[in-house]
Amino acid sequence: MATVSRENIGNLHDKITVKLVKEDYWPSFEKTLKQYAKTANVPGFRKGMVPAGMLRKMYGQSVFSDEVLRTAGRQLEEYLGKEKVAIFAQPMVLPNETPIHLDMNKPEDVDFHFEIGLKPDFEITPLKNKTNLTRYKVAVADKMVDDETERIIRRYGKVEDQETVNSKDDILYCNYEECDAEGNVAEGATKIEETVLVEKVPGKLQEMIMGKKAGDTVVFRPADVASGDELNAFLREPLKETAEAADNYYKLTVTKVGLLIPAELGIELYMQVFPNDAITTEKDFKERIRQELSHEFDRITNDRLHNEMYELLVHNTPIQLPVPFLKRWMKEGGEKPKSEQEVEHEFGGFEHQLRWTLISDKLITDNKIEVSREEVNNDIKARVLNYFGMAADDDAPWMESYMTKVAKDEKTMDETYRRLLFDKLFIFLTTQFNIVDKEVSEEEFFKLPDAHAAHHHHH
Repeated sequence: MATVSRENIGNLHDKITVKLVKEDYWPSFEKTLKQYAKTANVPGFRKGMVPAGMLRKMYGQSVFSDEVLRTAGRQLEEYLGKEKVAIFAQPMVLPNETPIHLDMNKPEDVDFHFEIGLKPDFEITPLKNKTNLTRYKVAVADKMVDDETERIIRRYGKVEDQETVNSKDDILYCNYEECDAEGNVAEGATKIEETVLVEKVPGKLQEMIMGKKAGDTVVFRPADVASGDELNAFLREPLKETAEAADNYYKLTVTKVGLLIPAELGIELYMQVFPNDAITTEKDFKERIRQELSHEFDRITNDRLHNEMYELLVHNTPIQLPVPFLKRWMKEGGEKPKSEQEVEHEFGGFEHQLRWTLISDKLITDNKIEVSREEVNNDIKARVLNYFGMAADDDAPWMESYMTKVAKDEKTMDETYRRLLFDKLFIFLTTQFNIVDKEVSEEEFFKLPDAHAAHHHHH
């Protein structure tokens, strides 16, 4: 009869020994070999007619080794199930001082040693102490609304053709080619097309192209028209070159000149920007832009609050981990083995994520946080309608067949489920901290230290 024993070899780190006697694996070895006899394809013999002795010689040893290992694995699994041992990853075979020799001609008792990393019991202390956290509210300043309005009227504007380049507000359509000092294009030079506002072109190059019309060219060296950061930026985009190209000659050919005429504020624009709202006045339009900006800032500040809860829980919940086991598992348990250096380099991030997984699993289980299939479906429907700019009560006869298709897409279903689950988890967490609301300006908000830096210390 197989016996399984367990001893502690470190912090949350146990060794499990499975002792097998011949009776544990021999019957299943013989049975498997018989199955083989029925199906083995051996040239010169009909299926199922290969002599037993020959089969044994050909396949016996490998079937025997497999069967012994499978039996040991099964015993280990039964033991872990019966004892309800919560472990990390998979048990790993302990490197044996003396290698195991399995010989079907000398079947004997055999011991296998495994190591396991145990999941710790822990308390989520930051929730016990009702830590204080700040929820920021960004005040949307009038200037932000004006800037956004400006961006919108430009985005919805139209371009009128111009004869020549005559102002910084013109749009320049051109191409660049590498050439010599006389403007003869180098053989095989690529033609880079660019559309750009004249004011974004390096200052000295702006002077050179003023008054030019479609078909005109200018020969220049990047180093002569720009310097410092401006030069580096110009080489990178649009020229797609490195600093070495600063002294090469380039030929700029104007292909077209346009002027952006911003859209006019009025009902036509309001309808284009917010088709579902019946906006008729500039005041309401700006109010709606303010709402959109405010909504976007709420999303950003909420993310920050969630991130802060996450970091606080991960860094301030005392959790013991079986570090040597986890490092060995990282090194050998993946698809391809990693070096000691890789493990050391990656362990911090791995441990951080692992702590969060343990904490969030515990919170979800203890507080019965659940997401139903219906909630997943409704969320996917709402997103699709939103994407097409439709309201929830709009008629969408195609929705049913779309949902049938999505139901088979495990990745989408799973991602939606996890997102909703963690949304609910964070809504629950919001009730577990003392949250103080604080209004700040956009500038103040973006100067705040990030949540990770504020809580960086494991206990």
